[in-house]
Amino acid sequence: IRDRAGATANAAAPSAVELTTWAEQVLKKRLENVRGVGAVNLVGATKREINIYLNPQALETYGVTPEQVASAVRNENQDLPVGAIRSLAQERVVQIDARMQRPEDFGRIIVARKGAASAGQAGPSAPIRLDQVARVNDGAQEVESLALYNGQRTLLLSVQKAQGDNTIEVVDGLNAAVVDIRKLLPPGVRLEVISDSSRPIRVAVTNVRQTLIEGAVLTVLIVFLFLNSWRSTVITGLTLPIALIGTFLFMNMFGFTINMITLMALSLCVGLLIDDAIVVRENIVRHVQMGKGAYAAAMDGTQEIGLAVLATTLSIVAVFMPIGFMGGIIGKFFHEFGITIVAAVMISMFVSFTLDPMLSSVWHDPSIHAHGQRTEPVTFYDKTIGRVTGWFDRATDALAEGYQHILRWSLVHKLATLFIALGIFVLSIFMVPLLGTEFVPKADFSETTVNFYTPVGSSLEATEAKARQVEGILRELPEVRYTLATINTGSAQGKMYASIYVRLVDRKDRSRSVDAMSTVLRERLQRVPGITVTHVGLLDPVGGQKQIEFSLQGPDLRELERLTAEVSEKIRHIPGLVDLDSSAKPDKPVIALEVKRDVASDLGLSMAQMATSLRTLVAGTTVGNWRAPDDQTYDVNVRLAPESRTAPQDLERLPFALSAADGTTRIVRLNQVAQVSESTGANQINRRDLTREVAVNANVAQRSAGEVSADIRKALDSVVFPPGYRYQFGGSTKNMAESFGYAISALVMAIIFIYMILASQFKSFLQPLALMTSLPLTLIGVVLALLMFRSTLSMFSIIGVVMLMGLVTKNAILLVDFAIRAREEHVNDAGQTVPGLPRAEALLLAARVRLRPILMTTLAMIFGMVPLAFALSEGSEQRAPMGQAVIGGVITSSLLTLVVVPVVYCYMDDLARWALGKMGRGHSTSGPSKIRGLS
Repeated sequence: IRDRAGATANAAAPSAVELTTWAEQVLKKRLENVRGVGAVNLVGATKREINIYLNPQALETYGVTPEQVASAVRNENQDLPVGAIRSLAQERVVQIDARMQRPEDFGRIIVARKGAASAGQAGPSAPIRLDQVARVNDGAQEVESLALYNGQRTLLLSVQKAQGDNTIEVVDGLNAAVVDIRKLLPPGVRLEVISDSSRPIRVAVTNVRQTLIEGAVLTVLIVFLFLNSWRSTVITGLTLPIALIGTFLFMNMFGFTINMITLMALSLCVGLLIDDAIVVRENIVRHVQMGKGAYAAAMDGTQEIGLAVLATTLSIVAVFMPIGFMGGIIGKFFHEFGITIVAAVMISMFVSFTLDPMLSSVWHDPSIHAHGQRTEPVTFYDKTIGRVTGWFDRATDALAEGYQHILRWSLVHKLATLFIALGIFVLSIFMVPLLGTEFVPKADFSETTVNFYTPVGSSLEATEAKARQVEGILRELPEVRYTLATINTGSAQGKMYASIYVRLVDRKDRSRSVDAMSTVLRERLQRVPGITVTHVGLLDPVGGQKQIEFSLQGPDLRELERLTAEVSEKIRHIPGLVDLDSSAKPDKPVIALEVKRDVASDLGLSMAQMATSLRTLVAGTTVGNWRAPDDQTYDVNVRLAPESRTAPQDLERLPFALSAADGTTRIVRLNQVAQVSESTGANQINRRDLTREVAVNANVAQRSAGEVSADIRKALDSVVFPPGYRYQFGGSTKNMAESFGYAISALVMAIIFIYMILASQFKSFLQPLALMTSLPLTLIGVVLALLMFRSTLSMFSIIGVVMLMGLVTKNAILLVDFAIRAREEHVNDAGQTVPGLPRAEALLLAARVRLRPILMTTLAMIFGMVPLAFALSEGSEQRAPMGQAVIGGVITSSLLTLVVVPVVYCYMDDLARWALGKMGRGHSTSGPSKIRGLS
């Protein structure tokens, strides 16, 4: 995570060297002092340097070697302490002060002597000074990287935070430092924040917080519509703030922070937090309407529904606990998510069993007594909002009556009901392939990236010209706010590589998404000759890489390059595959020096001597530093002048000075001891597990990454790999397969835990199977919802499916638990205890009584996730599939569960009766059941 500050200069600004010097001495140090900053790197810097440019003709004329020049400069430009003198009063250090005071003083350094004395003979010798064989230049280092802001050269400071520090806190410190530094800017210099990597985090946290509030408001509104009482709404709604505050305390105990993941967990479980309170409060109100006192209604209502609420809550815990402890990347991502939801629902259950009954017993609604009849006069509220809630009550009662008729028909036509449900489930299975798959959906945070490279061997200036051309095309789009291009930086090291960061206007101010703009950009960039575009759009949100990554591995590089060409040709035309690239680039141009070993040996010239001299001449050698009057030190570099190292012919004329046995110096040119020729060499060699590999990567457009990956795998399987060669997927494709495996494991564990909880709750091994038939009925809703929203099966939507396993069993538990109690004994509307009902009548009674709390909890859950599912805020596309999957699954499973579960319950009950009859323990098929449940 990085925060970049770009300093751009206008015509009145200092020179590039002066700007870099000021940035290093002032700006960089101030930013490094900000707490949490790990490193500050300069891109496009032009650092001051004392350059000693050697003249090869002069070196040959005077018989001076590059090593002599370097040694002389190194020895003559230094302060040397030689000891100290002491007296009784003090001690003083003796030091030879030999540093150069001015750059031009380097030219007077004696690098060699020419004449009799230098040959060991008597007589005078003439000194050879540095300015006779070289040119001293107070200039700058050769630029190795560039940064362009809107097409103009700029100085970019890339700030990296220290590991473990909070991104937002570090960026806040940087922004405060930038405000202070702006007061110190030299005239003509502007300091701007180009890219703030905390922005997506802030936007995501703000969006999730807003989603949480919106979901809570919608949930409380649903409760008010059903209960038609502001006191009941307040009593029920109090669960939300108490559960949230308690969850924050648990988060602090576990070391969690308020981040996107924990806030998303809270926003998703808004409906869950109030579910238990809804069920308890509704049951207490039902007992009040039977004519009971407030205290007795609170006691009896809570006791009657307590075990069912406990089972539903533990079912949710059984789902989210495995989510919190999954392995791999998905486990690290959702660890805090699962633990946060578990803590929240456990606290909400505790509140619904304690605070809600207590408030219901002492703060009951005085306007309702037996059978729910009002005793107070009609008010303005009754004429306005009361009409709406009254209509809602009548609609709910009508729905309950209609549901009873449907259930009665289903209980008569059990087999037909099962076949219809089975047909819907099979249809949903066949619809699953219509969904694409990807690891993590991309979020639109109003920024994108364009990466390209120029032909192998291109200079920095050539790539800069292409970058300006590409930036100009990008800025033609009205959605583009500004661009920042960098060359030879980051992960793409090489002067031919360029990366352009594009900041777009905010999402609300543009009609096209980043994906839609990426398609337009690819078409426009095809007009630029001499570049290969390798990436347009957003990188993978988790790994920061492209969406498709695989490698070809084997022992021989040339064979790998052949296989890469064959594979690239096969997959290039796969629908949806874009930005195809590989690490197998053309060979880079190389100037090869083939040494004539016999000649070199006769002349007494070793390979090490040649390499040392050539390295000094071509690459340059830093021979110390020079302290300027501003007390800053700058490197001193010895190398050939730029005009003397532009072509292979320049290398052929490079001189080597050889010392003969008689002390004389002999000059030999490079072409006398080596053959200079132009050649090519491998541009890049990658290894994985000690095996050579070629990395291939691509993006996808108009299709999902999973679909494109499947087509690529088919194409790779059709390639005949020689023995010892293979392909291996990596990146998001590998993460996707791994995460889906962990999610399936969590799903299986959740189902097993739910079965164990239900079996212990209902003391039966068969009855949980009836309740769990609601689980597969969620699939059709999930598929339809994702298709409707054009979403994919991703890490978020899969977690939504796992969540559904705990959510959809709640309705079945409430329904069947009441039916079982009704078969034993039940309390009628007059508050009288009557004998148990036959099975069918008990189910119909449960359908009428339990429909209202089931609808309340279902709608509360749905409306609590509506803001998340519709992805209306910036960057919410990533989290939306989870809400969409949950809403779709809850709707269809609730509708089907209310019909299918009672039918399957009847079959399980008949099976239990048959089994008990075989064991000689049969009992009456009508009247009250003496055995709880099906056991």
